[in-house]
Amino acid sequence: MGVKIKLVLAVVLILSANVLGQDEIVNDTESTVSVTEAQVVELETDVKEKEDETFEETSPVELLPDTENLEVRSGKYQLNDGLVGEEPVNLEAVDFNSNNVESEKQLLSPPSTTVVTGTDYSYIDGRVLPATTYQNNGQPYVITTQRLQQIRSNFMYWFYDQGGSDNIGDYQRDIHTSTPQIHKNFNFQLPFFGFRFNYTRISMNGYIYFSDPPDHYTYPLSFPVRDWPNINDPSFIGIFFSKCRIGNMRPEEPDPRRPGIYFRLDRDLQTRTDQLGVEMRERVTWDIREGVIGSETFFPKHTITITWKNMSFAGGIDNSLFMTNTFQMVLATDEVFTYAIFNYLEINWSSHTEAGGDTTTGEGGIPAYIGFNAGNGTRSYEYKPYSQASVLRDLTGRGWANGFPGRHIFRIDENILMGTCNKDIDGANLPLMFAPESGNMLGGTIVNITGPCFNPNDRITCRFDTESVLGAVVDVNRAICVQPRFWHNGYARFEVAINNEPYKWKGRYFVETPATATEKIFFPDNSVHERYPPEVRITWDRFNLTTNLNVQLQISLWGYKEVTIRPQLEYIDMIEVGVANTGEYVINPQNFRNRENIMHNDMQFGFLQINLTTPEVFKGVPISPILWSRPIPLGWYFAPQWERLHGQRWSNSMCNNWLRTDRFLKNFAAQVWVCPCTLEHALLDKGRFMPDLDCDRDTNPTCRYHWGGIHCVRSGAPSSEGSGQQCCYDKNGFLMLSYDQMWGSKPSRSHDFGFTPYNEANKVPSLSRWFHDMIPFYQCCLWQEEQAVGCETFRFERRPSQDCVAYQSPGVAGIFGDPHIVTFDDLQYTFNGKGEYVLVRVDHSQLKLDVQGRFEQVPRNIHGAVNATHLTSVVAASNNSQTIEVRLRPQHAQWRYRLDVFANGKRVYFDRTALRVQYFPGVTVYQPMYVLNQSEIVVMFSSGAGLEVVENRGFMTARVYLPWTFMNQTRGLFGNWSLDVNDDFTRPDGTLASVDLNNFQSAHRDFAQHWQLTDREQRDIGVAMFVREYGRTAAYYNDNEFIPNFIREPANFLPVNRSHDVTRAIEICQDSYQCRYDYGMTLNRDMAEFTKNYLSSITNIKEQNARRVISCGILETPRFGRKSNFFFTPGTRVNFECNQDFILTGDKRRVCEDNGRWNLPDYGYTECLRQQEFSQRALFLTWGVIVAVILPLGLLICLLWFWCWHKPRSEGKEGFRFEDLPRSKSASRLNLRSSSMGNITDTMKSSTIPGSEKKSPETPTEETPARIVGRSVLAPPADGDSSGIGYPDSGKSDSGKSDKSSGLPKKRRAYDKTYRTNEPLPNAPDVEFPEKLWDLSEEDLLSLTSPSDSESNRDSTLTRPAKDIQYLNKPRQTGRQAIPSDSGYSTKEGSEDPYAPKFDDQYSPIPSQYSPTYSEIYSPPISPASDSSPRNTYNNPGIPEAPKSAPVDGIKTFTMPTNKGKQEYSSRTLGATWGIISAVMLPIIIILICVAWRILQRRKAEEREENEFLDVKTRAIDPDDSVKVTSDDESIPYKKDVTEETPEPTEGVQAVEPSNPNYNYGRPYVDLQPGQPRQWGGETEIN
Repeated sequence: MGVKIKLVLAVVLILSANVLGQDEIVNDTESTVSVTEAQVVELETDVKEKEDETFEETSPVELLPDTENLEVRSGKYQLNDGLVGEEPVNLEAVDFNSNNVESEKQLLSPPSTTVVTGTDYSYIDGRVLPATTYQNNGQPYVITTQRLQQIRSNFMYWFYDQGGSDNIGDYQRDIHTSTPQIHKNFNFQLPFFGFRFNYTRISMNGYIYFSDPPDHYTYPLSFPVRDWPNINDPSFIGIFFSKCRIGNMRPEEPDPRRPGIYFRLDRDLQTRTDQLGVEMRERVTWDIREGVIGSETFFPKHTITITWKNMSFAGGIDNSLFMTNTFQMVLATDEVFTYAIFNYLEINWSSHTEAGGDTTTGEGGIPAYIGFNAGNGTRSYEYKPYSQASVLRDLTGRGWANGFPGRHIFRIDENILMGTCNKDIDGANLPLMFAPESGNMLGGTIVNITGPCFNPNDRITCRFDTESVLGAVVDVNRAICVQPRFWHNGYARFEVAINNEPYKWKGRYFVETPATATEKIFFPDNSVHERYPPEVRITWDRFNLTTNLNVQLQISLWGYKEVTIRPQLEYIDMIEVGVANTGEYVINPQNFRNRENIMHNDMQFGFLQINLTTPEVFKGVPISPILWSRPIPLGWYFAPQWERLHGQRWSNSMCNNWLRTDRFLKNFAAQVWVCPCTLEHALLDKGRFMPDLDCDRDTNPTCRYHWGGIHCVRSGAPSSEGSGQQCCYDKNGFLMLSYDQMWGSKPSRSHDFGFTPYNEANKVPSLSRWFHDMIPFYQCCLWQEEQAVGCETFRFERRPSQDCVAYQSPGVAGIFGDPHIVTFDDLQYTFNGKGEYVLVRVDHSQLKLDVQGRFEQVPRNIHGAVNATHLTSVVAASNNSQTIEVRLRPQHAQWRYRLDVFANGKRVYFDRTALRVQYFPGVTVYQPMYVLNQSEIVVMFSSGAGLEVVENRGFMTARVYLPWTFMNQTRGLFGNWSLDVNDDFTRPDGTLASVDLNNFQSAHRDFAQHWQLTDREQRDIGVAMFVREYGRTAAYYNDNEFIPNFIREPANFLPVNRSHDVTRAIEICQDSYQCRYDYGMTLNRDMAEFTKNYLSSITNIKEQNARRVISCGILETPRFGRKSNFFFTPGTRVNFECNQDFILTGDKRRVCEDNGRWNLPDYGYTECLRQQEFSQRALFLTWGVIVAVILPLGLLICLLWFWCWHKPRSEGKEGFRFEDLPRSKSASRLNLRSSSMGNITDTMKSSTIPGSEKKSPETPTEETPARIVGRSVLAPPADGDSSGIGYPDSGKSDSGKSDKSSGLPKKRRAYDKTYRTNEPLPNAPDVEFPEKLWDLSEEDLLSLTSPSDSESNRDSTLTRPAKDIQYLNKPRQTGRQAIPSDSGYSTKEGSEDPYAPKFDDQYSPIPSQYSPTYSEIYSPPISPASDSSPRNTYNNPGIPEAPKSAPVDGIKTFTMPTNKGKQEYSSRTLGATWGIISAVMLPIIIILICVAWRILQRRKAEEREENEFLDVKTRAIDPDDSVKVTSDDESIPYKKDVTEETPEPTEGVQAVEPSNPNYNYGRPYVDLQPGQPRQWGGETEIN
C-alpha cells in the first residue's frame, strides 16, 4: 500500500558557520541554523507497498544531495541543501492504509491557507518526552521543509529520559547487570531475515534477539550454530554484540541524558498527525529513501529506536566505566520491508574481558560481533571487515549514509543487503548491491550501484555479461550505469571496476525478454494492431521516468529485422519531441503517411520508446531513463508506404513473400513436443508444457491471439532446433487446431526464450519469435480474411497445429509424508531413512537425470522425539543443465516465501511478474501465476523431464514427470519404470531386492538404504548435489544409526493408553494407511491430512494420465466453409456447411469412429465451390461420364460392325485376291504371285463373284463385277530390313533366300520429273489388245498343277485377274538414273504414286542390273523348274503373244479414290482436371468421328467405283484427265490435296479395258508387239 507524495522542497544554502560536531551537540538551545536563500525544487515520489517485489530505482539523482555542497564538520556530514522547502506539506487527507491504486497516486500538496506549524522545536532535542496528542488546538501538524531540514541535520534520532507516565521517558531502568535483557511486544509484524516477529528482547549486550541464545558463547562467535537444534541458535540483530555494562558519564559529556538503554516505539506512523509522529515518519522516510538504493517507494508504518548510551565493557575495573561506547539502532518497517539504521556516535573500546579484552581499556582480544543471524540453524550475515576485527573502531568514520560518517543502513527483511559503501573490504568476489535487479533486454535501465565507496573523480566501469559501459559517480555511496542492450534473457554477470582495478564487485543481473518484461507503455485499445487506425493512444506512468513533471520527453519508433546472421534493432523515426510528462499521448498516423523510410520499410514490428529530451549529464555521461513498449506491429505506421510499394493488397503480397521465404527454411515441426488432446493432460504434463503468459486462465484470460480459448501452454524449453510448441484449449477443454480456425494452436520456429548462442538470427528471445511467427500471423490472417489463401497456407502448411494422435502422457512418481513413495509403476511403500538419497537416476549416453532428496527428522511432539522423517529438500539436474534445488523453509520463515530455490548455489526469487519464469541453461524454473508465496515450483528440463515441488503448512511433496523416452532407464527410490512392479526394488548394482511391502524394515534395510548419497562420487549412485551452507555436508544429514518406526498401524505401535489417538487417526484418514501412520507418529493433523491429500493427488494424476484419449486427428474445414463443431473424439458427428453463394460437394457429414479414424467419405472430398465453378465442374463431369460410357460403347460397336458386316463382305471377294503382292510395277504387269493349287481353289471358292463356279470364265457377267481395291501399308525400312510390321517376308524370294544373299544392291530410285500413267501418246500407233479370259476354270487349274502338265500348260495365257489388290509395301524407285528416294517412287514432280500395285516374288527376265520399273532390284530364280506355281505373266517366254489390237470403244478409265490423310493433334494440360479431360477426350472424340466418317465415305466410294466399273465396259479417255500426286510427308501416303489429271491420248495407242489382268489401275496401259517399245504416258520402255 502506498501513496505518491508530492513534496515541494526548497534547496537551502546554509551560510551559518556554526559547527555541530560530535562534541558540540546542542541541547535545549536555540538552533544556530539560519536560512538566507531557497530554491524550490519539485519532487515527486512514487510510494507503493509491494509485498512481492524489489522496487526499482526511479530517480536516483534528484533525490540525492549533492556531495559537493556538503560540509564536513567534526567528522560528520552536515546537510546544507537539496532537502528542505519553505512550504508546509499537508498530510491530513492522505489515506495511508488504502489499497486503492488511485489513492496511492494522490499527491500531497501545500495547503491553500495558512496553517499553524508551531515554532517551539526545543523540546524535540530536549530530555522530556513530548505528548503524542494533537498540538496547536487540535489541528493536524504540518511539517515545513525548514523543519524537515533541521531534524534531519541531527546525527542521532531523538530519545528522552524524562516525561511520560513514570517521568523516565524512553529510559529502560529494568535492564541492568543482573537482568541484562527486557522483553518488548510490537503488536505488529517485523520481517527479519526471512522470519517475522511481533516481539523482541532487548539485550544490554548490544543486540536485540527473537529466540533464546545458547547458555554460553565460544569466541570468536560463529553463526548459525552448527549444533542446532541441540544448541540454541538465536535470531538476533547485533549492532555491537559484546558483553556490556552501563558506564558513567564523563564530566565533559555534553549530553546530560543518563547512561543506559533507551527504547522507543512509534507505531501507525501513516495515520498519525501529532508533531512527533509526523516528524518521525518524514525523517525516517527520507533518510532511507536517500540512503538505500531501491527504496524510493518505501513508506514506514512503524519504527523502533533503541539507544545504548555510555555503555562500558564487562569485566573491566571501575575506571573502565568511563570508557564508554554510544550507538543507536533504528528499525523501520512497513511489515513487508525492514530497514536497519546503525548510528555509531562513539566507540572507545572493542572487546570485553571474556573475549580477551583488557580490563582497563577494553582493547585486544576478540572485538564485538556486528551482524545478523536468522536463527534456527539457517543463515547469518556478518558485517565484514568490521565485525570481530580491529578495524571495528572505523565504524564511526565509515558508512556515509545520508552524508553522515558513522551511519550504516541495511535492508534486513528477506536478505541482508548493505545500503552503504564499504571502504575497507577487499577481495576477488565482493558483494555488489544494485537496484533494480532486472531490466528490459532492449536496454536503457538505469542501475544504481552501492558497495564500494566512490570519489568524485573515479572512473566507473560496469560490465554486463560481456558488454562494458561507463558509469557516473553520484555521491560517495552511489554510482549509476545504464544497462546496454542484450540479445539473451536470464541471469547475466554484473561486475563493477573502479579506475584501473579489476572487476571485484560482482552480482547477477536478470535480463527480461521484451515480451515478458514489466510493461511500461500501455495501449488502452487495439488500435495499434490495426492496419489503418485513425489514432493510437498510449499511456505511461509519469513517475517511472522522473519525479520532475516539468521535463520534456520524446517518443521514438524502433524496428527489428533479421536479414543477416546478426539481429538488427534500429531507429526508424521520431514520433514527437517535447512531449509533456503527463502520462498520455495520442499518435496520429496520418502525420506519417508521406514518410519514405526506404532503409527501414522492411521492418514489420518494433517498439515505442520514451525518454528525456535532454538527458542529465553526470561526469560527462548522459543519463536518461528509457521506457519500452511491448512488441507491436508497425502496420499503423508503414501501411501507406507498403501500399505504395506492394499495392492495395500489400498484406497479401507481404504474406506471399514470407511464405516463399519460409519454405526455404528448415522444417521444425517434427522437433517439438506433441500437444495433449485435453486441457487436463496439458496441465498435468509438468515436464514439457508450461502456461502461456499470453493466454493464461489465471492471469491473462483475454487471449488476444486465440479467441475462444481459455488456456494455452507452451513448451518449457526450446527444441534441439530452437523451436517451440503451443497448445491452446477451448472452453470444453479440447485442443484447438489451426485446421479448424485461425485462432488454433500454432508451433513457432523460434522459442520465446531464444536459443544459444542467442545473438544470431532466429535465436533471439521474443524478437525472433515475433519476426518468424507473430508478424506472419498478422500479415496472412489478422490483416486478411480468415479464409484468404495466405491465411490458409499459414494455417495448413507453414504453422499447422499438430494433432494429439501420437501424444503419450508422462510417467509420474512421487514422495510425500514421512515419507511415503509411489513409484512410476504405481508401487507404494514407506521409507523413513534420515539423510540424502537418490530418488531418480538415469545414466544413459543421451539421457542423464539425477533427482535427489533430503530426509530430516520430524519435529518433536508433546510426547518427545518422533522416530520418523520427512522430505525437506529436492535437487535435480539433467544432462548439462544447471543444478536446481528446492528447499523447505523453516516454519517461522514461511510468512512470505514457503520454499527456497537455488540455481547453481544462488538463491532466486519469483516475487515479481517478470521473474515468475526464469530460464537457465538447460532448465526452466517457474512459479505458477496463481501462486504468490513461492509454495509451488516447477522445474522443467530440456529432455522433457519435470520436477514439481509443492508445500502446504510446512509439509512438502515432490513429483517427477518423465516422457516415455526414459522408459526402462530409471533407477533409485522411485523404481525402474518398466510397467512391471516386480523390478522396482532394483539396487544400484542391478540386483533385485526381495521386499515385503507390509514390513517397512525390509524395504529400509534391503533396498532403500543402498541408495544413500555421500559427498564423494559413487558408482551407479552419483554424488550429492545439494547446496552446502556453513559446512553442512552429506555426513551432517546422514544418520545410519537412526532407527525409525517400522510398524505400520498406529494401533500396533501406540501405547494402550493412547487409544483416542488411534481412533482419531481412523476418523481423519479412513482407509489411507499412510495418513494413519503419519498421524500416529506426529499427532499432527495437518501433516496427516496433507499426506492424504498428496496421495490422492498423485493417484488422480496417474489415473488421468492413464486415461487414453482416442483422437481421430485432423478433419480439415473446407475452404469457404465451416464445421458444426471442432471435436475429434469417437462419436463426434461433424456437419459441413458453406458460405453464401457457395455449393457443397462431397460428404456433408463425417463421423469419428471408435477405431480413431474418420469414416471414409461416400461422396468424395468435401469442398465448397462457387456456383460458376460448380457448374463448370458438373458440365465436365457429365462429359466425362458420357465419354467414359460412349467411347467404349462406340468402339465396341465399331468392332462388332467390322467383324459382322465389313469383314464377311471382304472375305467373300477374296477369290481373285493375291495373298502376297509384288513390290514393283513391272512385276505387276509381268506376272502375279504363284500360289499352290489349294490356295487358288480356296480363293476361287471364296470369291464374291456370284456364279463364278457355274459360268464360263471367259465372259464375266455384268451383274457380278470384279472389285479391285488398292491398299497400302508401311514401306520397308531404308536399310533393306523388310521384316517390319506390315511388310511380311519382303526380303525373301520364292526360294526362301533373302534378297540380301543374292548380292544385289538395295537402293531406292526416284524420278524427279512428273510420271505419266500409260495414257496413249501422240503419234504412237494404236495397238489392239486381244480378248483375255477373266478367270481360270477349275479344270484348268487342276491341269496346271498336274505332274504331267507341260511347260506350255504351265505358261498358259489363262490368267487370274487381280481383284482387291492390297499394297503391302511402298515402292522403291530404281529407274534408269538410279536416283535414291525416301518416298518409294515418284512421278516427275517427285510425287508418290499411291495406286501402283506391288507383287512379291515374281519372275522377271530383266537383268538385275537394270530395271525400267519402280521396284527394288532383285534376282529371282529364272529356271522354270524352280517355280512350278502358275504365274500371271505378260510378254514372257512361252507365253502367247498379245493381240495386236484391241477394241477401244466403250472402255472406261477410272481412278481409285484418294486416301485422306490423318491429322495429328497435340494435347496440353490446361491446369485443372476438367481442362485435362477436355483437352484429351475432345480430340479423341473428333478423331473417332472423322475416322468413322472416313470409313463410311471410303466404303461408299468403293461401292460406287465398283458399280461404275462393272456397268460400263469401256469409256473414252478424257484427254484432260491426268493424275498429279503430291506428297509432302512420306508418313502420310495419301494426301487430301490430290488433283487428277488425264493426259491427252496418244494417237495410235489404245486403252485396254479393265479385263486385262495386267491393267495398271489409274493409268492407261499401252500394249505393243514383241520387240516394240512399250510406252507409259509419254515414256518409253524397251522390252
